[in-house]
Amino acid sequence: MNIRETLRLYAVTDRTWLNGITLADAVEQSIRGGVTFVQLREKHLNKEALIEEALVIKAVCKKYNVPFVINDDVEIAKAVDADGVHIGQKDSEISYARQMLGESKIIGVTARTIEQAVSAEQNGANYLGVGAVFGSATKSDAVPLKHSKLRKIAEIVKIPVVAIGGINSTNILQLSDCLVAGVAVISGIFAADDIEQEARLLRGLAEKL
Repeated sequence: MNIRETLRLYAVTDRTWLNGITLADAVEQSIRGGVTFVQLREKHLNKEALIEEALVIKAVCKKYNVPFVINDDVEIAKAVDADGVHIGQKDSEISYARQMLGESKIIGVTARTIEQAVSAEQNGANYLGVGAVFGSATKSDAVPLKHSKLRKIAEIVKIPVVAIGGINSTNILQLSDCLVAGVAVISGIFAADDIEQEARLLRGLAEKL
């Protein structure tokens, strides 16, 4: 698997935006529209409910051959045999995740600085999530990251970089000179009235980056 190619349109789930449909249905609509990678990020579910949801979402992703990772929780990623995990800024977590999940699994790491990005690459991350490039609708304390810094990180590391934070169809092309492998989108997909149509629009724009 060429991971860079799978990161073009990266959906991060958030059930709080859904309007009467299941998360599984929303994810399937997004994939039909062109999403190439899915991260399950549901902070308000307990462990049992998260495992149950993860198994359902994993089945949807497998149906379309789309990589599926769990946010933060290495144990749950292992329990459901997800394709990997996305973790925050703790170097020890990268080695722990690799030890728990094995060499074949995907480990993504959040980075906001060049130092964090280089460290994550050296510690075995497969890709970086860098932002928040336009602030964030899901994290009120997210400070916008200068696009020049995003580009610098993408220039320095050899692993793929995914931009995240407030990205939608109206601003995505502002990242066209940032050398990113793709974009991670949350509300820009899952808050849409027509998820499949919005994902299709975003995918077309992401291909221009």
